[in-house]
Formats: sequence, structure tokens, C-alpha cells
Amino acid sequence: MRTIDHHLATGVATGEASRTHKVWNPSTGEVQAEVALGDAALLERAVAKAKEVQPEWAATNPQRRARVMFKFKELVEANKQELAELLSSEHGKVVDDAHGDVQRGLEVIEYACSIPQALKGEYTQGAGPGIDVYSMRQPLGIGAGITPFNFPAMIPMWMFGMAIAAGNAFILKPSERDPSVPIRLAELFVEAGAPEGLLQVVNGDKEMVDAIIDHDDIAAISFVGSSDIAQYIYSRGTANGKRVQAFGGAKNHGIVMPDADLDQVVNDLAGAAFGSAGERCMALPVVVPVGEDTAKRLREKLIPAINALRVGVSNDPEAHYGPVVTPEHKARIESWIDTAEKEGAEVVIDGRGFSLQGHEKGFFVGPTLLDKVTTDMESYKEEIFGPVLQIVRAKDFEEAVRLPSEHQYGNGVAIFTRNGHAAREFAHRVNVGMVGINVPIPVPVSYHSFGGWKRSGFGDIDQYGQEGLRFWTKSKKVTQRWPDGTADADNKDAFIIPTMG
Repeated sequence: MRTIDHHLATGVATGEASRTHKVWNPSTGEVQAEVALGDAALLERAVAKAKEVQPEWAATNPQRRARVMFKFKELVEANKQELAELLSSEHGKVVDDAHGDVQRGLEVIEYACSIPQALKGEYTQGAGPGIDVYSMRQPLGIGAGITPFNFPAMIPMWMFGMAIAAGNAFILKPSERDPSVPIRLAELFVEAGAPEGLLQVVNGDKEMVDAIIDHDDIAAISFVGSSDIAQYIYSRGTANGKRVQAFGGAKNHGIVMPDADLDQVVNDLAGAAFGSAGERCMALPVVVPVGEDTAKRLREKLIPAINALRVGVSNDPEAHYGPVVTPEHKARIESWIDTAEKEGAEVVIDGRGFSLQGHEKGFFVGPTLLDKVTTDMESYKEEIFGPVLQIVRAKDFEEAVRLPSEHQYGNGVAIFTRNGHAAREFAHRVNVGMVGINVPIPVPVSYHSFGGWKRSGFGDIDQYGQEGLRFWTKSKKVTQRWPDGTADADNKDAFIIPTMG
């Protein structure tokens, strides 16, 4: 049995793990490794090393920090196939999709390579008589990231790329379900020339999460996961005086207007709803056809397209998607399908009990299509996070805007239409953080920022881009004057609040 350890700086003792967690091979249903779970004592040792190396890294000029990021980017690209295969073996997503996982993380690393430009402050000469004002962005010290199982390459790079480029040390607590890729990324970061201890990986569960939240020397936490845990981390972290961004669940809607190109919509929906077995926070699990005629035409096209999907093992190059991550998650998804059926939804295509020949023990869920879903159903209100597409019918455009706007989650939404006015009106009015117009998975590019609203995002600042830079730094403002020695010592104006007029 392979044991997966933490990634700490050389000389930092991990200690003997008193607890471990199973790491499955989702395609075979077999345990392939055990990962050591750390505790508060292990975190303390990691933080001590981070405190030791961070000041010198912060004092390193931005160009030199950028060179490390450039080298790291080169190394990830050179090892991309290895990373994708390793990711697939623990997560279950197909290898091509795993390549995308790595690539979307790399895009943020590319942005972090521009840190000398991004960190430039502001300067005003002559803000007052002989007074200049300027600002600078300085690192917080030590940041931490708590990342989910569904993107074990992308989301860690979203976090530590920006944090470290800005001058911070970083401690990453990845999902215990698929920890190998984050550890490999940390190894490549050292190979790129980063000081040991600048990026460390501590494996763990809630015990480690609580230790991170409560540690006095960790200044900021970035989290992606379920909404209940996001709210918990945000509340407890901010109560401890930390800066926290915590991103939660989603129930992204795809609005289909009567004038949409349905062939393109069906193609987009198949990928957005069932890609990565639906285990994406930006998946599109709810489709909202506007008008009964649109719903009828869409359903007729969806059924053969979904039935044609190929479910396979993660290294099957012909598979559209692979297994889900654990047996518990498979059972949870099938339980939600049971619930939807009991609530009155029509099970048009049933993925329960799916078995792949030769891999009968794998954690496979067949593609599922549910129609006649209504907003009062628990299966609509909550995130299923599996290969399940729900049809919720809207009678008109106003109802189509209202459905995602009133849902508890506000991560992403898409509208499919040829009508520019309808698209513009929808994008302006919908109460959701990220909007796609004929784009089913509207994840912003790296020089913009990622973040949802309502119970999809807790905190005021989004991930990566300029928003990410704001999160991982604090702004210092300097107002300066150089006296010429002629000031009147009895000047009573010194007792009046200074103005620049």
C-alpha cells in the first residue's frame, strides 16, 4: 500500500501519522494509497518554517520572484502529461479533462509572472503644498489555501500562484481524496528555485482545517468547497481576525431562449452538465427552456445526445467522462435521483445502477436526465454534483431571469440566444456572479477574476487577477513632505485638521 506524505521543507519533521485516509482508484473501486492526516502540531512546524523564509522572499524584488514563476510554468508544462495522468488516477476525470484542469491553473501562473507590473502602486505629486502621496502593496505574511477534490491542480495554482508572487509564504491543505497532484506541484515549485518552506502541503481533514483557521500566524485563508463549510470557515476565520475568501456550492442555470441554436445548445449542455461527471462548481446542471415549444424541441434533441455519451475509465481516450471520486459520492448522487423521483420529477434517462463491463466495482454513474422539475423540490434547491441534468420550464423571459436570481446559489449562469437585447438585459438583471452568453461554463480568464454571489461566495474579494492581488496584499498609503526649514514654529494651523485645498 502506497503512503502519501505531506510536503514540508527539508528538516521539518512530519512525525508518525496517527490517522490516514483512503485514496481510491475510482475506475477500479480499489484503494490505491493512504494519505497521512496531519494535526495542529504538524501545522505549527510548517508555519515556523514559513515564518523563517517569508521575510527574505518578500524582500526579493518582483522581477526575481517572477523568474521563479516563469520557471515553475515551464516545469509544469514539461510534466503536464504526468500530472494529468496522476490527477485522473485519483479523481476519475478523463485524461484530456485533467489536462484542462492543469492548463486553467497555469493561466493564473502566467498572470502571476506579470507581478512586477501588477504590484505597481499609485503616486500623486503635489497633492497639497509641497506634499506628495503614494501607495504600495505589501504581502500579508503567511497565507493558506483549503482546496476541493474536483480541481486538484487548477484551484491550488489559483491560490498559491498569486499569494506567493505577491511575497507571501503559503500553506496548502488539499483534499484528502486526491492529494498527489498538489504535492507534485509543490515539488516542482522547489525545483523552479523557490526557497524550501515557501510552499508547503499539509494533508488533513477537519482537524487540520480548524488548526489553520485558529493559527495566529496565518493571515489569510482561501477556500473552495461546499457552502456550509465555506460559511463555517468564513465565520470562524474572520472572527479570528483573518482575511477570508470562501467559495461554496452552485446550481448553475442555462437559459434557452426560443431563438437559440438548439444543436449548439445540446452540444454545450452535454459537455457542461456531464463533463467531469458533473463534479464541477461551474457545471450546468439545470436547463431552463423558455416556453413549452422550446422545452419540447430541446428535450427531443437532448435524449439521443445524452444516450450517445460514452462513460469509461479515466484513461479511456474515447470516454466523455469517467467515474465519480468515491463510493460515498456515488451513493449520494443516486440518492438525489431517488429524491427527485419521489418529489415528482420525471426520470427520462436513469443513470442509477450503471455498471461498466470489466470495471464493475468502479464508481460510475450513468448520465441522467430529469424533466418536470419544479422550484419547490429539494433536488432543485440543493447541489447534486454529479452527471444529472434537470429541466425546469419557464413560461417567459421574466421567469427565466427570476429562477437563477432567487436561487440560494449565485455562482454562474448562462443564456443561449441570438437576441442581443435579451442577452444584454439578462446579463444586467440576473442576480448571479458570473454570466455566460452562449458560453456554457463562463469561468473568467486569468486577468479577470472568479467569484460567485449569495451562498456561492463568502467574502468581498474574488480569486486571481487584480482581485486576487488585492486579497493577498495590504495597501499602505504614504503622505510625505520635505520641509525647507522656514516654517513658523507658532503656526496655529498645525492644530487644525489638515486639508489639501
